[in-house]
Amino acid sequence: MDRGTDLVAAQADRFAAIDPLLPVVTEPPEGQTLVATLPDGSRVTGVLRVSFTDPGSLEALWSALEVWELTPILGANGTVAMDAVLRAFRARLDRESPGEDSSCVVPWPSRDAEGTRALLDHGLAPLTALGVRTETGAQPAPGNPEVTVRAARPADVEAILWLERAEIEYSANVGGLRPRPDQGTCDQRRAALRRRLADDAPIWLADLGGRPVGVVDSGLHDATADHWLGTVLPAGRWGYVHSVAVQPDVRGHGVGRALLNATHAEFSRAGVRGTYLYYNPPNPLASVFWHRQGYRPLWTVWEVRPATLLR
Repeated sequence: MDRGTDLVAAQADRFAAIDPLLPVVTEPPEGQTLVATLPDGSRVTGVLRVSFTDPGSLEALWSALEVWELTPILGANGTVAMDAVLRAFRARLDRESPGEDSSCVVPWPSRDAEGTRALLDHGLAPLTALGVRTETGAQPAPGNPEVTVRAARPADVEAILWLERAEIEYSANVGGLRPRPDQGTCDQRRAALRRRLADDAPIWLADLGGRPVGVVDSGLHDATADHWLGTVLPAGRWGYVHSVAVQPDVRGHGVGRALLNATHAEFSRAGVRGTYLYYNPPNPLASVFWHRQGYRPLWTVWEVRPATLLR
């Protein structure tokens, strides 16, 4: 067994002790390897991947256009090892000069307080969390009885786009979403919605007083060893909440709860292991709402924009 495999195995054991829902990973991801030496002379590593996003794509709404993503491989080590890998990451950035629309991204288990200390010290912020809700013991929160939830129809596309745009404009102030001027992004989302609604995708619309006031876009995904989802979730079928948007003047009136009750009921009928989603901890609405619906953070995605601000 080589040193890299030793580190992966030791890290898997450490993760299992930190959070039983973390999947067991036996191989490091593909990418460029960074090596860092600890004070005792031992070494730890990180895997670096650089990706680029088209400014007119849907992904550009939540992603920088140039993403430097680091996966630390620390073995059984904690703060000191994370600090060493981030220093190696910083040295690599000094040689590369990322652009202004760039980010450093480090996904890491939310419950690892030792890793958190080093990430904060290097200027990264907990901008996104992967939250999970398991079916065991999950109870629906009471919704607003005046809200009617129904399956969205092709005729609802423009109403859905309006609701989503309002959500993006709010979230851009407190999270990772960012409106971009490219009209092609809206056109892509419109076309994608039309295709999904034509295929009876699980998109739910909330009506209040005869008008659409909220929407949830969801789906079913399988976490398997040969799919990226299997690296962040335990194996099995999972419900995925892609997005939730509620009209600004009725937020706090039970619209979101009614939408999630309908979504969770559908997922339960499908026999899922649980439900996952991404939310922004700095968002004062999302960080409270999702926890009340039974979600808790499994992974935190630490980020700094632009990438050159990594300390």
